[in-house]
Amino acid sequence: MIKNMCPIDRMIKKTVALALGVLILTGQVAGTLAIVLGLLAVILLATSAVSTCPLYLPLRISTRKADEGKK
Repeated sequence: MIKNMCPIDRMIKKTVALALGVLILTGQVAGTLAIVLGLLAVILLATSAVSTCPLYLPLRISTRKADEGKK
């Protein structure tokens, strides 16, 4: 799988996922919205873990530098 996320992009997605998790666990959101936000948080964590965002592929977006990871 082609990696298309830079470390900053990954950090932002992890931070948003953590914030969503905190909102759910503290009871700030509940019901269907909590389920949807929970799924979004899991997706954000999964994409940041593998450094690939499937939505970036058809749009040909890459936040990763060409020489990144070749050290």
